[in-house]
Amino acid sequence: MDMNRIWNNFYQAGKLIITVVIIAAIALILIPGNLLNAQATPADANSDSSSNGIGITVTNVNSVIVDNENVKWFSSETGIVSFDGKNWKLYNVNENVPKQDLKGITYAVNPEGAELWIASPTGASVASLPIDDQTEVTTYNSENASISGEDVLSIAAGNDSIRWIGTEKGISALMGDKWLEPYYDLHYPDRMFKVFPITSMATNLHGDSLYVGTAGAGVLRVYRDHLDGISGASVYAQWGPIDLPSDNIQSVYIAPDGTKWFGTKKGIARHIGDDTLDGWTVFTRDDGLVDDFVQAITSDRNGKIWFGTKAGLSVFDGASWISYTADDGLASDNILSLATDHDGIVWIGTEVGISSYEDGNFTNY
Repeated sequence: MDMNRIWNNFYQAGKLIITVVIIAAIALILIPGNLLNAQATPADANSDSSSNGIGITVTNVNSVIVDNENVKWFSSETGIVSFDGKNWKLYNVNENVPKQDLKGITYAVNPEGAELWIASPTGASVASLPIDDQTEVTTYNSENASISGEDVLSIAAGNDSIRWIGTEKGISALMGDKWLEPYYDLHYPDRMFKVFPITSMATNLHGDSLYVGTAGAGVLRVYRDHLDGISGASVYAQWGPIDLPSDNIQSVYIAPDGTKWFGTKKGIARHIGDDTLDGWTVFTRDDGLVDDFVQAITSDRNGKIWFGTKAGLSVFDGASWISYTADDGLASDNILSLATDHDGIVWIGTEVGISSYEDGNFTNY
């Protein structure tokens, strides 16, 4: 074979290799992100859902709720995500649904149907369920409502029509279409909320009383009075004297039996009954809690109480404790939110994703 033919063969082979590389690069660019890593994720017409969660990056899941249809809802750094047991959906199509810096979500039902409330720095937003790209979303802020502040930190609702809205400047309440007049200044002056910001909120089962966790001032209590206003009551605080391990409250949970649970930076406080000074018990690592920084609380259908901490998950049955960490299958030890669905599955929001616990096993998303 002469040298000209050899060089020509090398030249043709080189052109073929370059062509293949270019085609492969173009194909890689054009492949949808949810098909990378050989994992197909079928999407709906809005291209915002997937069959197994692959393709939706969910981090810093600061809120988990379960609606009456057993759909799980998560607020995260990515935005709002739902899971109906088969399909995951990211709500990034409707321009009026807040998507950034979400502080939490709340589920409520009124005579017109179910609602999703969203806390964000732009106000308190409410959308009727189900949500699609045409769903009307109303956002309450200082421009259109008698709301205490613009930056909404938390929203809570019980079984009645009151929606409690905690902001950087105080607490507001909307009952139907009427904003209740606040009369709690004697107990909680405006400057309190600036110095000791709201960290979490929960109502009693009915929804007419609210427990507000703060960063340093303990637990504030407000309730609807007979004049359709908001009145205050004495603070649950260490200097009360109340048996709280810390006045820096990170989570508040009211169990179905009315027991009040408060997660702090230094452990848990349980309050049973209506006597402010009696019925308190404190639990810490010395009792079996995996970590004293308690960021989330829920209960399961067997009455066990679940605690999400910065270093894992602990479960208390009233007598004994069991704890789980990433070594047991959790997505992360830093747990930010908790909820139990209608099937008894516990859903766990973490800084790196979502875990679920069922029949002794963890599944991570």
